[in-house]
Amino acid sequence: MALAGVRIILVEPAGPINVGAIARVMKNFGLHQLVLVNPQCDPLSIEALRMAVHAKDILESAVIVDTLPAALQGCIRAIATTARVRDWETPLENPRTALPWLLEIPDLPAALIFGREDRGLSNEELNYAQRFVRIPTSENYPSLNLATAVAICCYELSQNTEQPETPIPSQTEFAPLELVEVYYQQLESLLLKIGYLYPHTAASRMEKFRQLYNRAQLQTQEVAMLRGILRQLEWALEESQEGKGAEEHRGREAEEDKNN
Repeated sequence: MALAGVRIILVEPAGPINVGAIARVMKNFGLHQLVLVNPQCDPLSIEALRMAVHAKDILESAVIVDTLPAALQGCIRAIATTARVRDWETPLENPRTALPWLLEIPDLPAALIFGREDRGLSNEELNYAQRFVRIPTSENYPSLNLATAVAICCYELSQNTEQPETPIPSQTEFAPLELVEVYYQQLESLLLKIGYLYPHTAASRMEKFRQLYNRAQLQTQEVAMLRGILRQLEWALEESQEGKGAEEHRGREAEEDKNN
């Protein structure tokens, strides 16, 4: 079943009761992979285990990591939940329309990311996702409990487990997120070096590049090609600088010979 490939990622959850309730609702709807990023509570505490009821196995098998990139290791697609409207061209989507994208390929490693109870995900953390969902709520009281938000998304995922009519390319063609992230770091470094980016605006500018490549859904060989281009540009830049340095050195020697 496609649900088997979906990770529910909680970033710095603080409430053991929430974590227990999330384990329970995951089991209700057939999801089993729970990943906790730097949890601020004990996921195996009495409160969490009591709230999980018959989903204690999900708590016991939960993976604990220090960072969001570590939680996303091996994933091909990632959707983040957020309640904040961002100054991005990437829209905030309804879970019902966006979440089926995670299930298009059976057993495709994919992730659904949830933020902290009090402040959600940071802008930097949102950068690791390719699409973004916002659960529509009443304007009179828009704030949702974390476990409730996870429950709604798990339900929507469970309603979309049928195979798509249009064949999807093999998952091996898609680049894992950590490989694309290496490319982003390499691209940012080069753009800073040539002066296209400036340190104080690099983060916002790189967000635009992430949006562009996220829409493209890069394949592994495409990332390899793009990284190869960057390496060649870096080499050419170094050669140019070395050549310029050698020319300046020869110029200084000629000037010294002339003066002597």
